[in-house]
Amino acid sequence: MKEQDLVILLKKLTSKGRALSLRKLAEELGMSASSVSESLERSKKAQLVDRNKKRVNTLALQEFMIHGLAYVFPAETGRVIRGIPAYVSASPIKEHITDSSEQFVWRYIKGNARGQMIEPLYPSVPEAALRDEELYQLLVIADTLRMGRSREKKIAIAELNKHIRNYVEIEGEYYEDSICE
Repeated sequence: MKEQDLVILLKKLTSKGRALSLRKLAEELGMSASSVSESLERSKKAQLVDRNKKRVNTLALQEFMIHGLAYVFPAETGRVIRGIPAYVSASPIKEHITDSSEQFVWRYIKGNARGQMIEPLYPSVPEAALRDEELYQLLVIADTLRMGRSREKKIAIAELNKHIRNYVEIEGEYYEDSICE
């Protein structure tokens, strides 16, 4: 797996059942179509998408995000920069955190926030997130699972469950709430 694989899978979740072509998926994420194709092949081998590479295996993705993300793609922080809010400084996590005085951002030259930099999963993440609010929230959840403390991770898991439940209802899959609690 590579970092962009997770970004692509999360984008597929936000498509709400619409079949996105490789070209459209690549365009919306600021990636090449060949990168998206290779990514979906890796995700198929990891059983994170079906054999047709159309539907996300939500339970496997959920399990990977909760239990593996911090180990496979640990978050790196850096100096104070300009960007867009990330981690506990962005929705849906910031609404649950009242004691965070530190601001965290993904580098983005047109951003209007200043804070400690968090390296995004993929360089095009800030622009892709600004084009798709639900993707932005899922990427914030991913960052929280990558670097959050126990309390923050519990919040992120609850928020991830909401997004997964919404996707499953659209796709008509079976969903067992207790799998990730």
